[in-house]
Parts: sequence; C-alpha cells; structure tokens
Amino acid sequence: MQSLGTLVGWGTATGVSAGGTVVVGWDASQGRERAFRWTLDTGMQNIDTLGGTASMAYGVSANGDVVVGWVESQGRRRAFRWTPDTGMQDIGTLGGAWGAAYAVSTDGSVVVGGAWDGAHERAFRWTETDGMQNLGTLGGAWSTAYGVSANGDVVVGWSHDASGRVRAFRWTPTTGMENLDTLNSSMSEAWGVSSDGSIVVGWMRDEQGQERAFRWTAQRGMEDLNLVYARLLTDYSVLEYARAISADGRYIVGYGWNATTLRTEAFLLDTVPEPASLIALGLGLIGLVRRRCS
Repeated sequence: MQSLGTLVGWGTATGVSAGGTVVVGWDASQGRERAFRWTLDTGMQNIDTLGGTASMAYGVSANGDVVVGWVESQGRRRAFRWTPDTGMQDIGTLGGAWGAAYAVSTDGSVVVGGAWDGAHERAFRWTETDGMQNLGTLGGAWSTAYGVSANGDVVVGWSHDASGRVRAFRWTPTTGMENLDTLNSSMSEAWGVSSDGSIVVGWMRDEQGQERAFRWTAQRGMEDLNLVYARLLTDYSVLEYARAISADGRYIVGYGWNATTLRTEAFLLDTVPEPASLIALGLGLIGLVRRRCS
C-alpha cells in the first residue's frame, strides 16, 4: 500500500484509471474538500478550478484524462467533467440546483450520477451531444446512478420503487430501468458493472437486516456472494459491500467483516472456480481465506 500524500489535510482515493497510473479522489482540511488527480510524475494535483468552496472527484476514464465528480460553487453543488485541456466543466442539472457525477465511460464521453430535477434526485446519463438525460425511476420518486459500462450504454445504481423501497437497477437505452432485486431484500444498491454491462455488483440487506454483497447476471439474477462463495469464508466472516468489478467480470472488490481479525477489511474476490481465492486486503492479512483442496 502506497501513500499518495495530501494537498492540505487528509485524503480519500475513489477512482483509478484502467492501467492504474492515475488515481482520483478528494483531500480535506477544516471541512473544505478538494478534488485531486494523482500520477507518479506529478503527485497530487488540485483540479478544483471553478472557484468553489469544495469539490470531490469520483470517477476517471480509462486513460486517466477525464475526471468526474461534483463542485460546490456559489452555494450550489454541480456535477463536473474535467480534462487537462478544458479544465473543470459544469455539466448542468436536470432543472434543479444540485448535481453530482459518480462514474464515466471508458473513453470519457458518457458521465452518470444523480441530479435534482426541482423536486427529487434522479439518476442521469450525460453526453456532450445530448446533455443530461433523466433516467427516471422504478416507480418511486428518487434514483441515483453509480456505475456505467465501458461504452456508456449500461447504467447501474439505485431507485425507489412504487412502494418506496430502495432497489438496485440496471438501465439501457432499449430496456429502460430494470429492477435487479430478485431476492426481494429490504434494500439494495448497484455500484459496479463489467465492461460489457452483463454483470452488476453491489449490496443488499437480507431478511435479518444484514448487509450482503451481491452479483447479478441475466441468467442467474441476484446472488448473495456469501452463499455462492461460502467455502472461502471463515465462520462468521461476511462480504458486506461489493463496490467494483473488473472489466472482464472476474474480480470483485469491496469490504466486509473479517471474523478472524475482528475488523472491517477490504476484499478481492476471484470468481473463477477452481481455484478461487478471497483475500482480505486490510494490512496485508489473509484472514478471510479458507481453501479446501481435494
């Protein structure tokens, strides 16, 4: 684990380019967040160029040249898209005063997130040609997008359904917004999607009110990763949140409870059997792993 340093205080990394050479996130001091872009050559660069009071970066394109997030300027929080050539660009809202971008397509041309429409927050998909598109809901009032496929055609996030429950969704231009919660959990959110848009990961709350990491595919629906890969977990360890997935859909990362070390730790799950592996990344420990070899 390598420290990226800070701008003024303490920092959080939230996105990384395809090759791992560009990292984005935010740095804070005295409640003033600043979006940053880091490379090995330049170190941590402040990209807050709209003169606002705060900003956070969440997503970055494959080559690291396009960064997205939100900036607070003149008392309004707006979604932004940044490049070295254009600087920080306000990409607008859905009619309200608030917006935030959370993910960007591989080439940087499609941005997704959530924006205020004047009454509610709605998931959006933005392109330079069409501007900000309201993706709607699953029948409720609110929605937000957290992930997008490589080509920008598949968007994932959460939405209220007609009963007001939070449900993970997958959106495409042809199908619209689809409810992914086939487990009928009390709450679920989608955070990551594979390059081709066929595999979605996130978290859901089970019947006992416990958070569980999930994977969704059209063939199998929503699967609790704790059940699918139970053989890899020590007793009472739990994969709680899946936050991202590799382009090919093989590797899933997130965090959960390590019963061996009695703390929350990051995990890397290799989903290809056999062999499959689960590594608890916190402090380099491998407390979550239990392999059974025949």
